[in-house]
Amino acid sequence: MRKLTAAWSVLATTVLALAGLSPAAQAAPGDIEDALGRIPGLTVVSENPAPAGYRFFKLTYTQPVDHHRPDRGTFQQRFTLLHKEFRSPTVVYTSGYNVSQSPNRSEPTQIVDGNQLSMEYRFFTPSRPDHPDWGKQLTIWQAAADQHRAVEAFKRIYPGKWLATGGSKGGMTATYFRRFFPEDVDATIPYVAPNDVINAHDRYNRFLANVGDDPSCRSALKAIQRDVLTRRPEFAALAAADAAKNGYTFKTVGSADVSLEISVIDSYFAFWQYQRQSDCATIPKAGAPAAEIYAWFERVESLNTYSDQNLEVYVPYYFQAAYQLGAPESYEGYLRDLLRYPGSNVSRTFVPKSVDIPRFDHLAMPDIDFWVKSQGKRLMFVNGENDPWSAEPFKLGFGTKDSYSYTVPGGNHGARISQLPAAQAAEATNTVRRWAGLPPVSPGVSTRSVPAGFPDFDADLTMLERRRL
Repeated sequence: MRKLTAAWSVLATTVLALAGLSPAAQAAPGDIEDALGRIPGLTVVSENPAPAGYRFFKLTYTQPVDHHRPDRGTFQQRFTLLHKEFRSPTVVYTSGYNVSQSPNRSEPTQIVDGNQLSMEYRFFTPSRPDHPDWGKQLTIWQAAADQHRAVEAFKRIYPGKWLATGGSKGGMTATYFRRFFPEDVDATIPYVAPNDVINAHDRYNRFLANVGDDPSCRSALKAIQRDVLTRRPEFAALAAADAAKNGYTFKTVGSADVSLEISVIDSYFAFWQYQRQSDCATIPKAGAPAAEIYAWFERVESLNTYSDQNLEVYVPYYFQAAYQLGAPESYEGYLRDLLRYPGSNVSRTFVPKSVDIPRFDHLAMPDIDFWVKSQGKRLMFVNGENDPWSAEPFKLGFGTKDSYSYTVPGGNHGARISQLPAAQAAEATNTVRRWAGLPPVSPGVSTRSVPAGFPDFDADLTMLERRRL
């Protein structure tokens, strides 16, 4: 009898394995809170209100400070979980920055109508070790290993298909995760993810010199930049008043004047990153009242963007840009006669001097690029036609399998599948559903409806994604 029972056990395990389901997953309890309590190292911080049909949890998960040396200690990484059903597809999402504290659904989560595990990128506070070693612990591999451990842990309760996604730096993160742990998820959908594979900065400048359909818009942007720098004392006074009101300081970049100058330079890039061609009509005329121009900059690129307080949360990004990710060269040649600090608009400027940055890793991005082109599979890159970060996108190659690249006409850094032409949007949507093991949707049927109670995804993440990437 024991032999028969054992045989049935082996048979059951084999069937489950062929179906892609582990015995632990089959045994997952019916209550999500009970299931979460069974994951080692996971703490349920709180359960918060969620739209009908969902449960939303704030979590922390114990991660090694250094995945190469697990004995070096641990830190608590913040996560959130939007739970729908145990057997629904699960999307692992990161913005590449802090984790949103609201129950949002990324576009792939809406398309597959599944669960979403959202994670905070390491070193973004409070997900930072007490005594961080930036050069060894804040690398693209270490962050990918964070995702790997988390996905492995949550597969105990979510046995279905898994997708990885993210926008901007989050899209880059999703791609790097897939490169280092290619079998962890079934597909990856990176949005507006730049690929500085050869650090070819001039590609960005060539893009910016020709972006958009209307040369007069580019001219108007350059004219207003020159106007501000020509009338620098007027705008410095307005910025100083705002800085005093908000308690801003400027030790990292050196002075409020440096911050103002870099912000003016960046405004051209920032306009095309988040505005649309139709917003060209909002650009003030050179010579307009300073208050009017200042208000426009507040919408596009605040003249106090590079205060210590505004920079603080993004220091891990600027560190990575200076160490492994790369960054565009400053588009400032046409302003050189008005600049006091030419060449200051580089990633190192925005990292406190107390943080040591190793020599730039020239192999990191070419490695990712080569993997995408030679071994990548089930990848979908979505870019915006007018987004400067699309100047050097990921490209499919000779060995890429079952993968796609789309560009939203006139799109910016908020490009989405739903913004593609109808035929392409339908094609991309059904590809994502196929990867998730779901049937296609009929023409004209939307899978991206937002149930009552969900805030707008882009609006909630605006401040997370509007810093450079």
